[in-house]
Amino acid sequence: MSDSPADESNQGKKALALKDRFRGYFPVVIDVETAGFNAKTDALLEIAAVLVDFDDNGQLVPVATHHAHIKPFVGANIEQAAIDFNGIEPFSELRGAIDEGEALRDMFRAIRKAQKAADCQRCVLVGHNATFDHSFLMAAAERASLKRNPFHPFVTFDTTALAALTIGQTVLVKACRAAGIPFDSKEAHSAVYDTERTAELFCWMVNRYQNLGGWPLTPAPETPEPSTTPDQ
Repeated sequence: MSDSPADESNQGKKALALKDRFRGYFPVVIDVETAGFNAKTDALLEIAAVLVDFDDNGQLVPVATHHAHIKPFVGANIEQAAIDFNGIEPFSELRGAIDEGEALRDMFRAIRKAQKAADCQRCVLVGHNATFDHSFLMAAAERASLKRNPFHPFVTFDTTALAALTIGQTVLVKACRAAGIPFDSKEAHSAVYDTERTAELFCWMVNRYQNLGGWPLTPAPETPEPSTTPDQ
């Protein structure tokens, strides 16, 4: 498992805090590469996570990347069409792959540390078509009997839906390009690349909404109490 060097500290006064912006949730952008579509039977082959935080200017930015190549679990199904698509050779020693339990245990440890530092109550998975990534993450954690899974069991933030609302695009590459985020299609279907672009897109959408005046919310005007005076 590899981590990119980054400053994950909360030093310095932040204009915004994750715990306040997302109702106590700690958003973690996740992307997985798999050997099929069935989270229960098909192998998880690669996972990447990007942590985000607000900078001193109150803008949401990526701050750290965690990544692991994963060995297929014993008895896992490998769909040829899936590995033809993502280009992964599941059993190649050159991948430096580790067991999914070890990969998730290390990743969860780093994520929980950052979540605690941010004073958030629970992690929420952010993903492009998040249900897919969430299902594989949860299935792998269950197979590995990991009790300290920091992620909410069903809540996700789906950048597909958010991009449809804010940009009018649902495909990751098109949404990124519409937002002015460079996207190299040749690099796609690498968990690290896709996760980092998804994180940039998520941050862009959150920041744009804020910069346009959508956050913080303006208190709604109080609705006057209905009159109890009989009509004249």
